[in-house]
Amino acid sequence: MQVNISIVNRTVLFHKTVDGKCPVQEFLDSLPSKAAQKVTWVLNLLEDLAVIPSSYFKKLIGTEDIWECRVQFGSNAYRIFCFFVDNAVIVLTHGFVKKSQKIPKHEIERAEVYRRDFLKRRERL
Repeated sequence: MQVNISIVNRTVLFHKTVDGKCPVQEFLDSLPSKAAQKVTWVLNLLEDLAVIPSSYFKKLIGTEDIWECRVQFGSNAYRIFCFFVDNAVIVLTHGFVKKSQKIPKHEIERAEVYRRDFLKRRERL
């Protein structure tokens, strides 16, 4: 059986705050190495696949264009929030370990604040 997978070339960027912090990098650095490897593998899918399976990538309903990158490793559910810029760039805002069925509202609000900040600073360039 042959599977045709369309390859694209998206770019994944890590958002940096005004004071130079990089929440996604801090999150990745906090993970055990095997979990970080799995997260990195999923992030590569974002760059390479035209259609990303919803088990790994999904739009959050009721948000300002916030998406979640979903990674399951062992008994842990890792989430990294992100948004699109110009259809070919995905900006990762921050990550966390999901501990309940519902995504904490403050995590979504944090991603929306980072998105607005990114877009506002981008306009100034």
